[in-house]
Amino acid sequence: MTTPFPFTAVVGQDDLRLALLLNAVSPAVGGVLVRGEKGTAKSTAVRALSALMPGVDVVSGCRFSCDPAGPDPACPDGPHEPGAFETRPARMVELPVGASEDRLVGALDIERALAEGVKAFEPGLLADAHRGILYVDEVNLLHDHLVDLLLDAAAMGASYVEREGVSVRHAARFLLVGTMNPEEGELRPQLLDRFGLTVEVAASREPDQRVEVVRRRLAYDDDPDGFAQRWAGEESAVRARIVAARELLPSVRLGDGALRQIAATCAAFEVDGMRADIVMARTATALAAWAGRTEVLAEDVRQAALLALPHRRRRNPFDAPGLDEDKLDETLEEFGGQDGDGDDDPDPDPDGPGGGGQPPQDGPDDDSPSGDVPARGEPSQDGQAPAAQGGGEQSPVRAAEPFRTKVLSVPGLGEGAAGRRSRARTEHGRTTGSRRPRGALTKLHLAATVRAAAPHQRARGRSGRGLVVRRDDLRQATREGREGNLVLFVVDASGSMAARQRMSAVKGAVLSLLLDAYQRRDKVGLVTFRGSAAEVALPPTSSVDAAAARLESLPTGGRTPLATGLLRAHDVLRVERLRDAARRPLVVVVTDGRATGGPEPVALAGRAARLFAADGVASVVVDCEAGPVRLGLAGQLAGELGGTAVTLDELRADSIAGLVRDVQGTSRRAA
Repeated sequence: MTTPFPFTAVVGQDDLRLALLLNAVSPAVGGVLVRGEKGTAKSTAVRALSALMPGVDVVSGCRFSCDPAGPDPACPDGPHEPGAFETRPARMVELPVGASEDRLVGALDIERALAEGVKAFEPGLLADAHRGILYVDEVNLLHDHLVDLLLDAAAMGASYVEREGVSVRHAARFLLVGTMNPEEGELRPQLLDRFGLTVEVAASREPDQRVEVVRRRLAYDDDPDGFAQRWAGEESAVRARIVAARELLPSVRLGDGALRQIAATCAAFEVDGMRADIVMARTATALAAWAGRTEVLAEDVRQAALLALPHRRRRNPFDAPGLDEDKLDETLEEFGGQDGDGDDDPDPDPDGPGGGGQPPQDGPDDDSPSGDVPARGEPSQDGQAPAAQGGGEQSPVRAAEPFRTKVLSVPGLGEGAAGRRSRARTEHGRTTGSRRPRGALTKLHLAATVRAAAPHQRARGRSGRGLVVRRDDLRQATREGREGNLVLFVVDASGSMAARQRMSAVKGAVLSLLLDAYQRRDKVGLVTFRGSAAEVALPPTSSVDAAAARLESLPTGGRTPLATGLLRAHDVLRVERLRDAARRPLVVVVTDGRATGGPEPVALAGRAARLFAADGVASVVVDCEAGPVRLGLAGQLAGELGGTAVTLDELRADSIAGLVRDVQGTSRRAA
């Protein structure tokens, strides 16, 4: 087994180390979500924590780590008689992003259950993690059905496995630790709220600190055992401090003054529900115990807020996490004064409570001027529009307020990753039929299995009431649910779109569709075109937040190379098809349909559009044409794409009733 990197040898990352240590002192805090860029020691620090956790007493021979002082009466390995127990290190169990449901919750032997009536159960990762740490790296990439199981286990402290009337339950209480890179997508709000604390990590910009990081890492890679031995003293000291803080924790007093500060802070930041209040109270108590005090001070409440509230105050997917520390200090001062202010016992320990949290995130400038650019000349007979007056690059404008849209779906039945947009064959959903299993059986179709086994009972010598079932009789249920798609936005950022109020409305529409993509668990990409070229502003990713940020800073101006933009989008889809062939694309072209530059630009754009139709790619054109003179070029483009065209007004949920039918019907005709 590889020697882990010592926890105390991690350079910097004070907030991360403190949050992990507080959970080691009080697992009731509820775990930690670590957000940050790659290469910032997120996984290293989490894996190192397990070596500091105190050992646990378990019933000898119990696969579910029952506590001998209070064994689970419903344990599948029970009932347990008082007696033998053993002490072992606390486990840290890693949940792979691509794990199956059976690997997480455990699996029943369906064949033995049907034929013999025996509950043959193989424990999963939730059983292994009971009374230990469950670590999910890249937790934001976890499939929805695994997230649902984690939420159930975290809420009930138990895992349930139910298959065709056969049930198994076991205790599953664990410290949930997740790491993620926000650029790859955000977490579902329900799972986000289940993490007690959150910390943002980033690489240091101090040369001396970066040098020390490299020095320690190279020393560890050269001799892991020797490096760990050099830090053994510091590790032992921290381990002893954790044990002492755990013993002190029940004696810590959380006074009425501190409780009022906690309640006032949660109310001031308008967090949903009461979980934030409870987590803050537990965190402040753990902070006091970690500092060796029996009284919770205002400084503990402040640090608890910086760790427990940033991820809970998000009002929509595009709000950056963070906390206004000035507002926090004002709230604490207003409701302070009882049970101590934190001035009489400063914490000298650098690992104790300290500053943290994130600075407030300022939005774009609200003072940008509004109004249209000067009117352009009349378009020529071939549909070409003259270049915008002052066709140079113009500064970005803010998006209009987003609105709710109805679903744009891809026709047919896919087999892509689970999501909430288009119909697909999935592991979860309504049962539509059965088939012979390919590999391990995961979802039994009971009626089909009985029908397959029934004709052979006499030949198999059946004599009792039980059904004689062979492996060849087993049938896998086929189910239909929803998949996530790749929604590729192709946005016209040329001078013909550059009127400030108009571009603001366009950005608002795209932002609304991005919000819809976030809720439906899609991947998104962004291609923009203007001047003489097209740019992949955002390669396909699960991070809708990143797409929204790129959209907000999108400049406009210049000519309209529509064909170039479509060809660039076609290349993006071609590459993505090689990476993820099962994920079906939906192309959303946002343009007024006008094209300029080069000979016959409109005809060239039409030829580029027909490439999408030939590949059977579902598409929608959002027609942004405005003004008294309308050429209908966006509608022509939609016809070449084999898709449909909608105006900005029709894109709204209350005006879009027939859109899904139109998209599907047009795509079928094109096929």
